[in-house]
Amino acid sequence: MSYDPDAPDLDLWLRLVLTPGIGPIHARRLLERFGSPRCLFESDSAALVAFAGERLARQLQCEDGARQRQVDKTLDWVRAESHHLITFADADYPRHLLQIDDAPPLLHAVGRRDILSRPMLAMVGARNATAAGTDNARVFARTLSGAGWTIASGLALGIDAAAHEGALQGGAGTVAVVGTGADIVYPSRHRGLADRIAADGLIVSELPLGTPPSAGLFPRRNRLIAGMSHGVLVVEAALKSGSLITARQAGEFGREVFAIPGSIHSPLSRGCHALIRQGALLVESAREVIDELPALPAKRDLDALALLDLNHPHPASAVGPSHAPDDARPVDQDPVIAAIGHDPIQPDILAIHLGLAPGELGARLVILELDGLIRRLSDGRVQRPSPFS
Repeated sequence: MSYDPDAPDLDLWLRLVLTPGIGPIHARRLLERFGSPRCLFESDSAALVAFAGERLARQLQCEDGARQRQVDKTLDWVRAESHHLITFADADYPRHLLQIDDAPPLLHAVGRRDILSRPMLAMVGARNATAAGTDNARVFARTLSGAGWTIASGLALGIDAAAHEGALQGGAGTVAVVGTGADIVYPSRHRGLADRIAADGLIVSELPLGTPPSAGLFPRRNRLIAGMSHGVLVVEAALKSGSLITARQAGEFGREVFAIPGSIHSPLSRGCHALIRQGALLVESAREVIDELPALPAKRDLDALALLDLNHPHPASAVGPSHAPDDARPVDQDPVIAAIGHDPIQPDILAIHLGLAPGELGARLVILELDGLIRRLSDGRVQRPSPFS
């Protein structure tokens, strides 16, 4: 059921947050001083000027046609099914988010607002993620969601999208915090994913409807992802990455920070390795993440979740065919796969190491690739799949 657009003072909440010059910190201080938007706007000018200053008091009290049009537009928008406006005054405003100083007084949301009452874990990472990275994100998210953790991420390409997809398969769902208005899908190729999240999860934005994407808005989005979560898991990240901003903010908010290590040769591992050096918890399985998080009130028996045991293949319906047929010998007993190790390698180097002719090795690699036991990268190198995929 959508929020009642005719609820008392909803227009005043919008008027407050849409006033030019009033950011989340100013709005929160005004609400703490005056108690509610109604008391704020009904206060005498002298009291408002004394607390907020003459310029902001004038901005708040003046008749602003553009602001009123945006208020009316938003009240029309929220009448639609599954469209919501969630304020500080609502019981389902994210409790963890209230703990940060610049929590937005009002959130626009599309989907199931009840999901905000569930415990959340953020998952973030590179937009230009590797195949192994997206596999890790999808499987970690599905497992964590299956254990009762709602996954929060940013609807971006790469790791974010994989985390949302995995979480939708797990049961506890996902929250997409976006850096645009809640009525805009960015990137546009994620329209289908956004529709699925709106049906089974929630899309959230603090920004006015119609706000287009802008580089300066994504750090604001990142603080919400960190703020509403118990912790942040960074899957893959370069040294200069927005994911590291999210992790830093999480640390400042007192949240747990987790990082998955990767190859020393991959630029997309360096951000995670830097976080680990700075004190983030190195994790290699979803079980390790869950063990560090608060116990959930109705926590499932984790030993019953096969996805938490890396010795169990994942269901074909979720991530494709198993990479190890029942009648196959253990992967590490195959000399070619053992020689590949865990980093990408050129076939000619591998042939020298194994003492095989290039043609003989090529035929063997084709078979291993068809069996799903190796991947061939775009530059010709081969790589073992992630142990989580």
